[in-house]
Parts: sequence; C-alpha cells; structure tokens
Amino acid sequence: MQKFIRENFYGLMVSLILGLVAHFLAPLIPNINGVILAFLLAVVLGNFIKLPDGAKEGVNFSSSKLLEIAIIFLAFSINFKSIANLGWQKFTFLILMVFLVLSATIVLAKLFKTKDSTAWLVGFGTAICGSSAIAAVAPVISKNKEDAGIAIAVVNLLGSLGMIVLPFALAFFVLEDSKIGFILGASLQSVGNVAGAGYGLGQEIGDAAITVKLARVALLSPAVILFSFFINRGEGAKEGEKISFSLPYYLWLFIAITIANSLLNLPSEFLDFAKELGNILLTISMAAIGLKVSFKSLWQSGKMAIGFGLIIFAVQTLLAVLAAIIL
Repeated sequence: MQKFIRENFYGLMVSLILGLVAHFLAPLIPNINGVILAFLLAVVLGNFIKLPDGAKEGVNFSSSKLLEIAIIFLAFSINFKSIANLGWQKFTFLILMVFLVLSATIVLAKLFKTKDSTAWLVGFGTAICGSSAIAAVAPVISKNKEDAGIAIAVVNLLGSLGMIVLPFALAFFVLEDSKIGFILGASLQSVGNVAGAGYGLGQEIGDAAITVKLARVALLSPAVILFSFFINRGEGAKEGEKISFSLPYYLWLFIAITIANSLLNLPSEFLDFAKELGNILLTISMAAIGLKVSFKSLWQSGKMAIGFGLIIFAVQTLLAVLAAIIL
C-alpha cells in the first residue's frame, strides 16, 4: 500500500484536484458539464506546465483503473424499467435505430480510413448516451486513452449545438408533441441535451423525449457487448490474429448491477450516492486523460472526429425523423 501511494501520489492528486474543481465549477458555467470541463482544464495544464516525472504513474492509474471503477458506479443510473414506459413498438424502432447507427459507425470509419479509435467512440457515444457510453466502451476497443477524451469533447460539443439547433429545425415540421419528443430523445447525445431541448419546447415534449432517451440509455450494456465484439472481430481479422472475444471484469459488474437495479427496488438515497460518485470518478479520470493529450493530437484527431460526428449525428437524426413519421 505504501509503495502504491508513493508511486501514484502526485499524479492522483493532480487528477483529483482538477476533477473536483471541474465538478463543482461546472454548474456555474452555462452549457458545460464537469466531465468536459475537467478534460479541457487538464489539456491546457498538461500542455503549458510540465508535470513532475513522478506524476506519470498516478495519471496512468487515474486514466485507466479509476475509469473502470467509475463505469461500475455509473451502472446504477441505468434501469430497464424505462423500456416498459416507452412501449414495445417505439422500443423496437429504437433498437433498430441504434443498430443502424452503430453499423454506420463501423462502415464509415473504414471509409474514412481512421487510424485510431476516436471515430468508433464518437459514433458509439452519439448512438447511446454521450460521455458515459464512451467511457464504458473505450477501455475495450481503444488502445490510446487520448482517444476517449477527444471523443467525449467532440460528442459534448455536437450535443450542445444539437440542443440549440434541432428544436428550431423541427419547427418546420407539423408534428405532434409526442413525435417531436421522440425525435429529440432518439437523436440528441446526452440526457442533459435531451432535457434542455425537450423541456425548452414544453412539458409534454420534454417528458416524451426523456422517456425515449432513458430507453436508449438502457441499451448501453447490450450495445457495449455487440459493438466491442464487431470491432475486435474486425481488428483481429485485419491483423490476421485468432479472433476471440471477452469482456473485462468491470463490464461484467456493470451488466450485473444494471440487471439488479432493474429487478430490485434499491434505496433512492443509495442510487443517488452511487450515481454522484460515479460521475465524480469519471470527471477525475477525464482530467487524467486530458493531462496526456497534446494540442497537436487534439487538433489532428479533433478535426476528423467533428466531421465524422456530424455525419453520424445527421444519420441518427434522419432515422429518428423517419421513425417518428412512421409511428
């Protein structure tokens, strides 16, 4: 234990301080969350201030092991009961939409000839629930922790823009409130984006949008399994390796907690604590990832990721509009 503290202390403390500052400062800044703020602060600090050599181990631990622990706690925010509230017909369309968006992500990433996992992560975060989805799948499909941070930055940027632009665009369609809510809930990236856009248009639209979004969030566990399988299978085939697939321990725990949370009536106080702890740990992890990102890599990968994210977001929005018209 003493050896662990000695080797990781400086890196852990820097990540912890940046994460906590971002977590408590974010509510005071409009249209930004703690996760993305921690990442941006850390990128700036890491590029302008040289950290001591002794900080490397702690930063690596915070960006990997701490991220895995955060994912476990984030599972307490997922509940399959939201599926029942949506209804089987809409949920069937939602499953099909998510599958098509994930498939489009894999196909377009090949067409773009992307050399890293940023595009995959942007597509997965767009399809499911933004930052949490990227954090959950990143350790399985990404060899470079920087990719996760860049993907989260891009998805949050596009989600914020979508939250502002999409409600105005939908004004040109003569649709029922429930259909507008479905489109917002099925297309926007994070729960915050959906709530901001939906309730900005009205209570009924907001309620419908949140219901659809929570059903999307409930698909996170099976989506991680499916997406990881296809990505790893494709990479194994490309490199001529024997194709195998296994989930790390934290994802098995994530799935188990998700199921338990859906079947059992866990105390609301405990669930609130677990969600908050998971969010704080994720914020600290993103600070550690940000400390490892250079402006050069952020510029090079970020440009491609924004273009890729816009295409995937457009595909997802188009599918949501078509589904709303059909339903």
